[in-house]
Amino acid sequence: MKNSWKKMMAVIFSTTLILAACGDGGEKTASSKKYKIGVTQIVEHPSLNAAYDGFKKALEDAGIDAEYDPQIAQGDNSANTTIATNLVSAKVDLIFANSTPSAQAAASATSDIPIVFTSVTDAVGAELVKSMESPGGNVTGTIDAHPDAISDTMKFLKEQLGAKKVGMVFNSGEQNSRAQVDAVKEMLKGMDMTVVEASVATSADVKQAAESLIGKVDSMYIITDNTVVSALESVISVANDNKIPVMVAEFDSVKRGGLAAYGFEYYDIGYEAGQMAVKILKGESKPADLPVQVPQNLKLVMNKKAASILGIDIKDEWKAELVE
Repeated sequence: MKNSWKKMMAVIFSTTLILAACGDGGEKTASSKKYKIGVTQIVEHPSLNAAYDGFKKALEDAGIDAEYDPQIAQGDNSANTTIATNLVSAKVDLIFANSTPSAQAAASATSDIPIVFTSVTDAVGAELVKSMESPGGNVTGTIDAHPDAISDTMKFLKEQLGAKKVGMVFNSGEQNSRAQVDAVKEMLKGMDMTVVEASVATSADVKQAAESLIGKVDSMYIITDNTVVSALESVISVANDNKIPVMVAEFDSVKRGGLAAYGFEYYDIGYEAGQMAVKILKGESKPADLPVQVPQNLKLVMNKKAASILGIDIKDEWKAELVE
């Protein structure tokens, strides 16, 4: 009897240890999972980099332990496609697609792995989602187009700077860019203003394209075109030499010498995309059910040095935030 009791206690003790070990192991797996995040970005420039920083900060703030695999296509669409294929082969938990071409390549490469994009202008037109409200599929994210940004910019050019001919340098191969140029042209139909286009294929073409506009325009508007923004200083140099004001579409381009922008922080839309990724990784939502988000807090930011070079007095009534 005594020996039987001892054997029974030994079994109970051993079983308790096993259950405790299993419990600890289960808790560790649930709480310390390291997620593998694939990052695809079409080109490297401050706005896209800021969006990536914001994305990572959102995951960090949510306590997500993530290992990132960032890959830059350097403006090469074939490399862009290869990156997407490689990330899918690596079986990442989620893909962060930073730009329209990057998101399109990722969406073509997988219909299973969740994709969260940012720095995309027209998500529906790029065929990334079925609608802004109900994306469907495995793709969602944040766009970089505020509904009032283009109209406010064109009104400023006309009413405050007296512009009539707006030069636009852009990569016609980027769906994102074509959509913005068409939107500007549509906007100007009733404003007695016209757009003069200068198309480029690579960043090496940007300076020559800007020079081709001299004598044809009295202002320029540089949209969120990755090819052109990566070589923005070329446009600024040409424009300043000819006293042509350059409106831009985001704040980093103002800091780099653009006259002004009605815009938002790319860090913020990256952070918002990161918050969406957190919900997906935690199993709280699926991309199909997360509406695409638009930027918040549109404001005017102006470059004091650029205004001085152009001989423009910054008026108090513009209520602009100033950068050097």
